This record gives sequence, structure tokens and C-alpha cells, in this order.
Amino acid sequence: MVDPEDVRRAITPRTVLITVMHANNEVGTIEPISEIAAIAREAGIPFHTDAAQTVGKIPADVEELGVDLLSVAGHKVYAPKGIGALYIREGTKIEPFAHGAGHEAGRRAGTENVLLAVAMGAACDTARKWVGMPQIKALRDRFREGLRGILEGKVTFNGHPTERLPNTLNVNFVGRVGADVLAKLPGVAASTGSACHAGSVTLSPVLAAMGVPPGEGMGAVRFSLGRATTWEELEEVLGMLNTSV
Repeated sequence: MVDPEDVRRAITPRTVLITVMHANNEVGTIEPISEIAAIAREAGIPFHTDAAQTVGKIPADVEELGVDLLSVAGHKVYAPKGIGALYIREGTKIEPFAHGAGHEAGRRAGTENVLLAVAMGAACDTARKWVGMPQIKALRDRFREGLRGILEGKVTFNGHPTERLPNTLNVNFVGRVGADVLAKLPGVAASTGSACHAGSVTLSPVLAAMGVPPGEGMGAVRFSLGRATTWEELEEVLGMLNTSV
């Protein structure tokens, strides 16, 4: 979790933008955006947050967050891939992304993809009305307890204990390599917290910055639950892990 006072100390006369993700994509920790926004406003510096991980999962109200800029990734909220949105607070000036035409109020040259834009609007409207996230969180917590039950002493967990996304779980399989764990989970789409290059494994910079010991972090796997995830599916994953780990 970013310390707002670290942001304050990092500001110099050359600072032109402060940007902090709303929630970390690896461990799910939700950042204190409104506190950082107050510091940015006090310094007269535009503040941006990347809300790709949060829109559709937790509230992301630009007024409550106090941000000048907020970006959204469509596919993270069940819209098609290839569409996104940038909220720009009135009065915030930005350089055009591409020059040459007046599309999108002069901010981005090129014909808009109306089909994908409408699809993203529909996906966001659906997300606003959807009330199933408490059930997803309950499934995630049940899955975590299931892991503790079958792999006691062999797993640890990353991320803030309470201030984190309701649908993700970042697990360290202690003494293992995350990619090796995933290789034994056919049909499971998850991601690892370490990268393997030419036979050597490097710890995720996020986990390294958090002080996670390499012996734990090398085995990190992030599981993400979606709207359609069922307990039966998670039980199947637990069974595979019980056998392989």
C-alpha cells in the first residue's frame, strides 16, 4: 500500500503528474487514493488513477476519489477487448494522444469505434446494477480457507488483509515456483508472481517491494474469481492442488 506521505516527499518542482493505481493488479491492495488526491491538489499537480482493476468490483466515484483523471479498461468489466475510457475532470488540460484531426474533442485523432464504445457503456451499466460481489468475496474467502486446510504451513498470502479487491487471492506456495504449480492445474487460468527467463526465476517487483521473502514469493500465484465462478470449480482446483503440491 502506497504511503501518502511518501508521495508528498516525492514531489519536486519538476513534477507534472502523480499517478497511482486504484488497486494493485497483483495482490489486490486498494490504495488510499482520496488522501493522495488531496496532497496532489494542495501541490497543484494533476492526479491520475488507473481504475482497471476496480471498476465493476468496488465503487470508483471520481468525486469521492478526488482525481483529475481516471482510466478504465473495458475487458476488465466484461466489455469487449480493445476499448477503454479516460475520465478527464473539467479544466484539466492534456496533450492530444494523436494529432491530425478533431475526434474526441481534439484529444485523439481517428474515427471512434462506436460499436465497442456502446458495448463498454452497456457493460458498465450492467456492472452498476450487479449485486453479486459479496457472494464472490465469500467464495474467495472460502477458497482461501480451503487452501489453508489442505496445505497448512505450505501457503502464505499477499496483500492487505482487509483493504483489497473482493475477487482476487494472491497465494505463495512456499518453496515452489509459481509456474510449476500452474503447470499442474490444467484448465485453470491464473497468473504467477514471478517471471521465468532462460531457466532463472525472478521475483515480481511488487512482491520484492513488499518485502516478501524470495522463498515464498517465487511460488506466488494470483487467482481471480469472476461472476460465473462456482464453488464446485474452486473445489476442483483445491483437489488438484492437494494432489500436486
